[in-house]
Amino acid sequence: MHAAAPTRRAVIGGGAALLAAVAAAAPLARARAAMLDPHAVPPGPGAWQQGGWMRAMVPPGTVSADLDGMPLAIAPDGTVFAGFDRDAPATATLGLTDAAGRRSTMPLAIAPGGWALEHINTPLRPPGIPDADYVARRRIETAAITRARQPDPARPAVEGWRQTMIRPAPGRFSGRFGAQRIYRGEPGAYHGGLDIAAGTGTLFVAPADGVVVLAAATPFTLEGRLLMLDHGMGLGSAFLHCSTHLVALGDRVRQGQPIGTVGMTGRATGPHLHWALAWQSASGLRRLDPLLMLG
Repeated sequence: MHAAAPTRRAVIGGGAALLAAVAAAAPLARARAAMLDPHAVPPGPGAWQQGGWMRAMVPPGTVSADLDGMPLAIAPDGTVFAGFDRDAPATATLGLTDAAGRRSTMPLAIAPGGWALEHINTPLRPPGIPDADYVARRRIETAAITRARQPDPARPAVEGWRQTMIRPAPGRFSGRFGAQRIYRGEPGAYHGGLDIAAGTGTLFVAPADGVVVLAAATPFTLEGRLLMLDHGMGLGSAFLHCSTHLVALGDRVRQGQPIGTVGMTGRATGPHLHWALAWQSASGLRRLDPLLMLG
């Protein structure tokens, strides 16, 4: 249980609304009044969207929180974080329970992302690798990525999830999150990150505080020389196609710290940084739009 206070504010972001919470036992529905955060949009339709996120400070006395029944971790100061997948449904429900077992809920309207269609001039699978070899290699690579995303009590606690993120590299955005991709006429998965066009060897930095959970010395078939950071509360970044890494597994990094250089390893048509964000929820991975995390 969190220390009682006369009032407490709840910040819900990605677009974000600042909601004033009343007494600890008051229903969350009565805590919607609001004063807007300078970077926020008004609550209501469009306030939250597919690929977006939510950061909220729950009212004092809250002992558990959930999103559509899925448990949310509550930080010591009463803050929770959650993300909305690229294909999130049109509505979600934030639920809170206090020490007396009283439950309050708040409906959230999730706006559609309006995803684009992109044609990519490269084959869906890397050429020169027999299908059986490709499948075997991908099984090993995806297992390593899955392990890196799992929570580890021995990992240093980091709070990059609280920060307004910064661009990891300079350059134009050459590929947007959520776009359905067509590889030489063959449909592939949607684009799970933000591509930033930059020359080979360009330094890129940590968008927020974190700890290195994967630094692939040998390029993966698709991701190339992959680097992954844990920002805390299940939020993590991945940087694909790197030329070099400037950090190693287990290193703690600070926002703005150089962590690697741009390249075109793996499946890439030219040098660029693919920056992916994902939230490892209690019910599985949710991919988020990096643009919505930037200030």
